[in-house]
Parts: sequence; C-alpha cells; structure tokens
Amino acid sequence: MSNRLVELLKCLNDSEIEYILVGGMAAVLHGAPVSTYDLDIVHRRTDDNIERLLTLLKTLDARYRGQPAGRILSPSSTALAGNGHNNLMTALGPLDVLCELTLGLGYDELLPFTEQITGDSLTIPVLSLKKLIEIKAATGRAKDLIMIPILMKLDK
Repeated sequence: MSNRLVELLKCLNDSEIEYILVGGMAAVLHGAPVSTYDLDIVHRRTDDNIERLLTLLKTLDARYRGQPAGRILSPSSTALAGNGHNNLMTALGPLDVLCELTLGLGYDELLPFTEQITGDSLTIPVLSLKKLIEIKAATGRAKDLIMIPILMKLDK
C-alpha cells in the first residue's frame, strides 16, 4: 500500500469518519496480489459524519475527477448525503466516496459484513471477503469479474 493511501486512511481515522473500505484496497488487505491506486469507501450518511467528512475533504482540497478542463467542482453535503458515487482527487490521491454500492447497499447494510484489519499501525474497517466477492459478482463489470477467482482462492 502506498504511503499516500496509508496517510489518507490515517486522515479518515483521525477525523473519526465512520466508513467501510471496499473495492480494490479491501481486496489487497485481504491478501489479493493486485494493485490499486485509489481508496473506495462507503460512509455513514448521518449529518455529523457527513460534516466531518466534508471538513476533511476540504482540508485535502478534494475535487471531482473527470471534469472538463478549467472546471473545478468540490463535493457538497448534499452529494455526500445522496445515493451516488463521488469520485474525487485529493492532495493524497484518488478517493472514491460511495454513498451506496450496487444493490442499494449503504453503510448500515454493509456494517454487519465488516471486519477490522490492523496494519501499518492503523485499524481499518474493511468489507468481509465473502461480501466483497458477492458484490463484485453482482456488478457484472469485467474488472470485478476477473477479480472473483483471485478472491475465492483467498476465501479458503
């Protein structure tokens, strides 16, 4: 895991953001021999948590990725309270703040399938391997489907 992504996780923890790590980095923490260059999180969409997250994102100069040249959009509390995906670039690297995963799974629905993984002096809430496999299968996206055999090998 790159130092910048570790620093980004530390910032989330230090800011007391309620989140669950999902996606490629969750696979890496479960032992998958893959590379990823961003963090994907699902956050709890309570007013207090959104306010803490928005404060952190402002500190990290977060901006939406993929905007037309010269257009800079910052996340808002409305966007973070919604159902969509917020694909951001921060001073510490890419961070995808996902309100919900496929199938309408938000923080509260995923929490029972979360485990704590400790590494690099951090304790990180990570989506369980079984749930990660289930969600990747449900998306049907090619990049997720090719990960399933790797993840299933780890699940034994």
